[in-house]
Amino acid sequence: MTKNEFLSQFHHLRQPYTEPDFPLRKKGRPAAVLIPLIDYGNSLKLLLTERAHHLKHHPGQISFPGGAVDNTDNSFFDTALREAQEEVGLPSSHVEVVGMLPKYRTISGYEIAPVVGFVNPNFTPVIDKNEVENAFEVPLSHVLDRKNHLVHTTNRGKTSFPIYFIPWKHHMIWGATAAMLRNLSHHVHP
Repeated sequence: MTKNEFLSQFHHLRQPYTEPDFPLRKKGRPAAVLIPLIDYGNSLKLLLTERAHHLKHHPGQISFPGGAVDNTDNSFFDTALREAQEEVGLPSSHVEVVGMLPKYRTISGYEIAPVVGFVNPNFTPVIDKNEVENAFEVPLSHVLDRKNHLVHTTNRGKTSFPIYFIPWKHHMIWGATAAMLRNLSHHVHP
């Protein structure tokens, strides 16, 4: 999938199907992530991070660059770009923001705004080892193909909800990251 093919399918007026998220009892803590699509001209790749193993929350999990909204952020776009700069050294000048997916609520109490942007391929990640173990690329076509998605249903109290998994080589993309990728898949490939 190229940038133009992605844009022709991403920008539309219909409301796509979204996967159920975690039903929070109160408003979630605002956060944003960047879904960074590296544009190689003839193909798009997704940049993902592996969270540092020493972190208290979600150590070693595969995620997008992102985090909680700070008081200095004027928008979810600012949050996503600031966090990408902090975690992987991605300058905002290398990102062309094209939109945002519906917010996704997590069991950990966040309400995440997934910001979609194209990244200049001349970018070389500079990892902040306090937050990120490493960064890697996955073909966008792989993570958008729902044949590569696994769904496990679990129960919490009397409520059942799905947990999503997308295997890639020796990585397992799962949880909120996989759910947001499923939502992007529904948006691009209804």
